[in-house]
Amino acid sequence: MLDIKFVRDNPDIVKENIKKKFQEEKLPLVDQVIDLYNQALAAKQQAEALQQNRNVLSKQIGMLKGKAKKEPENAAQYEAQAAQLQEQVVAETAEREALSAQEAELNAKVREIMLVIPNIIDPSVPIGPDDSCNVEVQRFGEPKVPDFPIPYHTDIMESFNGIDLTSARRVSGTGFYYLIGDIARLHEAVLAYARDFMIDRGFTYVIPPYMIRGEMVEGVMSFPEMDAMMYKIEDNSNTDPKNSLYLIGTSEHSMIARFNGQIIPGDQLPLTLTSYSPCFRKEKGSHGLEERGVYRIHQFEKQEMIVICKPEDSMAWYEKMWQNSVDLFRSLDIPVRQLECCSGDLADLKVKSCDIEAWSPRQQKYFEVCSCSNLGDAQARRLGIRYTETVEFTDKKGRKKTKTNNVLAHTLNNTCVAPPRMLIAFLENNLQADGSVVIPEVLRPYMGGKEKLQVANTYVPKQD
Repeated sequence: MLDIKFVRDNPDIVKENIKKKFQEEKLPLVDQVIDLYNQALAAKQQAEALQQNRNVLSKQIGMLKGKAKKEPENAAQYEAQAAQLQEQVVAETAEREALSAQEAELNAKVREIMLVIPNIIDPSVPIGPDDSCNVEVQRFGEPKVPDFPIPYHTDIMESFNGIDLTSARRVSGTGFYYLIGDIARLHEAVLAYARDFMIDRGFTYVIPPYMIRGEMVEGVMSFPEMDAMMYKIEDNSNTDPKNSLYLIGTSEHSMIARFNGQIIPGDQLPLTLTSYSPCFRKEKGSHGLEERGVYRIHQFEKQEMIVICKPEDSMAWYEKMWQNSVDLFRSLDIPVRQLECCSGDLADLKVKSCDIEAWSPRQQKYFEVCSCSNLGDAQARRLGIRYTETVEFTDKKGRKKTKTNNVLAHTLNNTCVAPPRMLIAFLENNLQADGSVVIPEVLRPYMGGKEKLQVANTYVPKQD
């Protein structure tokens, strides 16, 4: 969310940014929100003027009552004047309260509009209307296609007795799964390895709440994203939407919300955190064959990276964060590439974002496995996340002094690893001609020392 004062002072910049994001329908909102803000400001100034006048009148009333006591012969006159002024105070108090209510109502409308005006994108972001305009930046590792056919990922998992989609559909519906045996173990091994990988890079491990209140949801994402992603927990005893609980779609939601309203000592930044959580998503819409199986599902687990830092450090952390994902995937012998997201593919809160895509030998193309985003101060402004900054200044007498300001922090997030989607890339890239899967050396300690997964000979239910 932008600063309304920035919007008021730079309407052309805000409108140009909206055009770059191909959201022309939002252009009228800029002038509308500026007008509402000016009305709210005028109401506030009028209310303040009335308050100042009340203070003056109160003093005059006090003086008149004092005179009435000192001059009994003129008491009736002074008391009549005081009563007249008191009536004016009552009338102006009612007017002031009405203006304050009007100001609050106007400010609520301002906030409502500001929540949908997109953040200012970084100048380096490529301009385009949708993800077809995303730009490949660089590749890491040599993408290879073996000289034997690569089965569909659920067929690979089934060969190890590792998945049961049929039972999951019967129990929970489409978009769910049972992972079994070595595949389930591999799933957990990847998460544990990713956790330790990030700890070794200086990140603090956190397990956050898996549900958050509605007012926190508003602080971390846009309404269209919320509607498309999040499951609301129905509770008939709770009528306040701000207190309604939502299942998190990613641990970023509860991780950032943890710092709601906090003022962080500046010398404690950056905060570098890595969080584990299950994630729950609606995943609306129909998807093609390659996005079935366990690629696009309603429930999965993820290791995430979160950074809260000073504005001047956020772009450097952005570069470090996506590089962490590249390094992790390369350590598992998976070729990847970095894809810069274009303006039309950025969510409204994002300043800059890129995807890390893994190579699929089966499809002979890359697919998304990580998403790294710099949100600037958008989430911090919504949630009131600030840090203390000490600055030096010279006073009017030429003396050196210091003062402490509270400054909005910047927030960033990135997927470290999200199985089971990541398992698709892992299994395809490490599959051997005999159907076995090689376990990279770094993962073997998490797999009980196993060097390979061998094809199972026991029965597994056939998938639909």
